[in-house]
Amino acid sequence: MRLFTCPECGSTLAFDNLTCGCGAAVFFDPAGQWFLTRAFPCKNRVEIGCNWAAQPGEALCHSCAMTEVIPDAFQNENRSLWAESERAKRWVLANLGRWGWFSPNDPGQKPVFHLMSEDTQAGEVEVIMGHELGVVTINVTEANPAESLHRRLELGESYRTMIGHYRHELAHFLFERLKHFPDFPDQFRAMFGDERFDYAAALERYYRYGAFTGWDQTYVTPYASSHPHEDWAESASHLLHLTDITDSFAAAGLVSPSLPGAGYDPYAETDAGKLITIGIELGIALNHVNRSMGINDIYPFVLTPAVRTKLMTIHRWLCVPLRGTLPQIR
Repeated sequence: MRLFTCPECGSTLAFDNLTCGCGAAVFFDPAGQWFLTRAFPCKNRVEIGCNWAAQPGEALCHSCAMTEVIPDAFQNENRSLWAESERAKRWVLANLGRWGWFSPNDPGQKPVFHLMSEDTQAGEVEVIMGHELGVVTINVTEANPAESLHRRLELGESYRTMIGHYRHELAHFLFERLKHFPDFPDQFRAMFGDERFDYAAALERYYRYGAFTGWDQTYVTPYASSHPHEDWAESASHLLHLTDITDSFAAAGLVSPSLPGAGYDPYAETDAGKLITIGIELGIALNHVNRSMGINDIYPFVLTPAVRTKLMTIHRWLCVPLRGTLPQIR
């Protein structure tokens, strides 16, 4: 994520800022990807700390307007979990907006979000994260760091965050948008396999037997091996991770032999292999820094040549909007 500038005084602003140190109220404009000091506030600014600007005549900002279902906000800690879930959503939408996806300027279909909690006034309910035909369901219960850690350890995962969940589920929606390009299905199947294979049966088999021996040679995670759809979503998530690591590193003014130079914009990079290599090298360096404080690695993954090829293929398709074409779901 980039750092921003207060239009009032020129001070540096972080993506989540509601106010500047100079006292000015600030509002993020997702269309321009900058901050304003004169704008219509999102209705959720007071409710959950949303700092995005709303369009004139609109109550909700571009991000909050995509949320069709909110958790039972008056039940226990659900309001704070909703706030944290929306914060993670805004971050990922802003990332994807750098490539043109789901921004106010994107003429194609936008995702619809159902943010649900397991804790309701009617009692405990099961909430399964997922995507179906443009509807993304997020379990806000995992916005609680303790609960997220518990589930990560229980599932034996090396990484599990709300930002990661959004990247994964939105990758499924990106597939729905891209599959209408004439050459996309064939290229997808050549790289990831035939997605028409029974999805439910594949997941049932995965959860019963786990990943096959040797999965790590061709898949970025064990779950990616379960079905071509999940291979795409997991791989796309990792491209987004590496791009954002690189963008955030450069924005902070940090220097590395890996970076081409000051002002490097990874979202404008056309050489996918170069971008992935930079992200991996920065991830390894930051892992080392984290270990000095006894903190988990920020990028605890190893990318084989086969996985890197998948990420490079995905990069080509995610850059489609930059070439002036945006497919719609039909």
